Amino acid sequence: MSSDLHKPIAHDSAALYVTGAAKFTDDISFPEDGLHIALGLSSVAHGKLVSIDLEEVLKADGVVCCLTAEDIKGKNDASPIFGDDPVFADGLVSYHGQSIFAVVAGSAKQARMAALKAQIVYEELPAILTIDDAIAQNSLLRPPHHKETGDVDRGLLAAPRRLQGRIKIGGQEHFYLEGQAAIALPGEAAEVHLHVSSQHPTEIQHKVAEALGIGFHQVSVQVRRMGGAFGGKESQANLPAIIAALAAVKTGKPAKLVYDRDEDMRVTGKRHDFQISYDVGFNDEGRILALNVAQFLRCGMSFDLSLAIADRAMMHAENAYFIPDMRTTSTLCKTHTPSNTAFRGFGGPQGIMGMERVIDDIAATLGLDPLIVRQRNFYPDKDASDGGKPTPYGQPVTDCIIGQLADKLARDAHYHERRKEIVKWNEGHPILRRGIALTPVKFGISFNKTMLNQAGALVHIYTDGTIHLNHGGTEMGQGLFTKIAQICGDAFGVPIDKVAITPTHTGKVPNSSATAASSGTDLNGMATAAAAETLKARMATYLAAQYQADVARVRFADEKVYVGDEAISFAKAAMMCWQGRISLSATGFYATPDIHWDPDKAKGAPFYYFAYGAAVTEVAVDRLTGENRLLRVDILHDVGRSINPALDRGQIEGGFIQGAGWLTTEELVYGKDGRLQTHAPATYKIPACSDRPAILNIDLFESGGNPAHTIHKSKAVGEPPFMLAASVHSALRHAIEGLAEERMPNLDAPATAEQLLMTLKGMAR
Repeated sequence: MSSDLHKPIAHDSAALYVTGAAKFTDDISFPEDGLHIALGLSSVAHGKLVSIDLEEVLKADGVVCCLTAEDIKGKNDASPIFGDDPVFADGLVSYHGQSIFAVVAGSAKQARMAALKAQIVYEELPAILTIDDAIAQNSLLRPPHHKETGDVDRGLLAAPRRLQGRIKIGGQEHFYLEGQAAIALPGEAAEVHLHVSSQHPTEIQHKVAEALGIGFHQVSVQVRRMGGAFGGKESQANLPAIIAALAAVKTGKPAKLVYDRDEDMRVTGKRHDFQISYDVGFNDEGRILALNVAQFLRCGMSFDLSLAIADRAMMHAENAYFIPDMRTTSTLCKTHTPSNTAFRGFGGPQGIMGMERVIDDIAATLGLDPLIVRQRNFYPDKDASDGGKPTPYGQPVTDCIIGQLADKLARDAHYHERRKEIVKWNEGHPILRRGIALTPVKFGISFNKTMLNQAGALVHIYTDGTIHLNHGGTEMGQGLFTKIAQICGDAFGVPIDKVAITPTHTGKVPNSSATAASSGTDLNGMATAAAAETLKARMATYLAAQYQADVARVRFADEKVYVGDEAISFAKAAMMCWQGRISLSATGFYATPDIHWDPDKAKGAPFYYFAYGAAVTEVAVDRLTGENRLLRVDILHDVGRSINPALDRGQIEGGFIQGAGWLTTEELVYGKDGRLQTHAPATYKIPACSDRPAILNIDLFESGGNPAHTIHKSKAVGEPPFMLAASVHSALRHAIEGLAEERMPNLDAPATAEQLLMTLKGMAR
């Protein structure tokens, strides 16, 4: 039989998902005497804790105990890096919805009802809630950070044309289907085992151990699957895991903490909202000569991952365009709101949106098709004679294909013909307007922090020829486990059903990085392949000796091992090796080569390669109401040599739709008291099936594979397609372009119906 690699194999849990049989953290069998936890949350955004009276809470039905900062023997900290996000507020409250205490009871209902009985007295303090507030009061997590190449000031002064503008970009709720959840099982001698819905089991292990004041080796963490994550379970899963572990150790019983939807949305951080302003110099052809960009991020009350997110936003501030003189300034605003965190794209989408605003404004000023301006500024394709232009942070772009990819998409989607037809339509239809845009993506693949670009795997071969596979990556619905199983099966020449996909476990593969940065398959796939090669080499050496054959003539394929002229089943080969006392267990390790980054100088080559894609989006806008629709979307995306085309297409479609939601319907609204008003599906609108375009064409770009040495020449696909949704926002602006003296409206994101209507009314004035 042929290999399952490069085939559209179904997700390993697909049938379980659609039948409801897939077990998530809250579905794991829980003892009848197990305890449930509810959080006591702050009702002010900023204030001193004068007193906490839990007497009535402790008297409530079913309550076993309460937990506060005083119960933490180790570190009162849930932050991923900087130690600035307490598990329980201790003396000071920094956002509305911050955890102050936890109730441990016999049932979740008892715990929740009891938590309402707490008497907390605050000395309320002024709260900084917005980016504008933070700028006005100089409330920053660190001084502004600059990245510059060339002489920007001179370039701006010398440019024939100059333009300034700005865009406000809202945040985004992760809205994973499965909320934050953790189960802690106490063991012997202060040991604790956790089941957690987390992208980063190793970080959970570390944070729990630090809070309990024990060694990492006394904490084990297991993750089989998550019901979505999107970055929201990279650091935000720390808090429920720590609290569940504290409860289990204090009571000696299993303890579970599962957020409900309202609680989840109030407590957890979001995608960072940005304000981006620019000053650009360009010529009459639309070629950008110099660009100065200022990015302001609302980070919330602590660092969380904001530093790395800000860096990635800066690294993607030029998107797919070569700009000889460019300065980017990043300002991290500290506010009394939940600490914003990782979200698909990790700052890249915001940086790219700022750049696409620049391109659209230049095109409107010159009266050019924005695609022409984009094409005139693209990085040269990899076959260009100059060998690749450097990014503003110094990394040469040697693998670029955006020019040929965008050209092909424009032809296949009939972009130019449709744009002409739309311009004619708008001339005759003043109410129902249409718009179209083609936008590109160039997205760097690797973690910003070099040390995180490593992975491990553990592979066992059993004597019946079946295989046990474990690695440090986590499954959140993206199909990582399926892809890694395909890679493992292909290495041994066996079908995927012979490979057991097992839960991620800190006791099997230690010191793993988060499953993030679109690097899950790149890292864990290579580690798995390394383990497989070790095992194959052992087996080949032994079998060659047994059959007196040249070891170079041993190969694994078709569920057989070919040894010279002999062919034996893989199962027989495994049994023979075991009988010959050959180890059939091996670890594999991989560290991404050729990357380096100096965060202080903001220079280096932080990415192993770039992923490319482009989308054409056509929209319709009702000028009287602001209502809008996606009519048609054409996507061409490069995934290298796809390991699983079905999964990759699913990631492309899902990423684009999620990005469209961020830019059109998903609006986070905080009240003047700092309370999140949009804290449930009734008030926060994610895209529904009806928001999907009637026509959605997705094609994989045939590029011949990744020029970098990645697993089977594939490319990452988790995050890059998200940014294709920039075409939606550009198309909406095109639809209302020319309706006032201000030719191109300053439309912010999300472009909700209300936002569009207010923009149209502003243009009318």
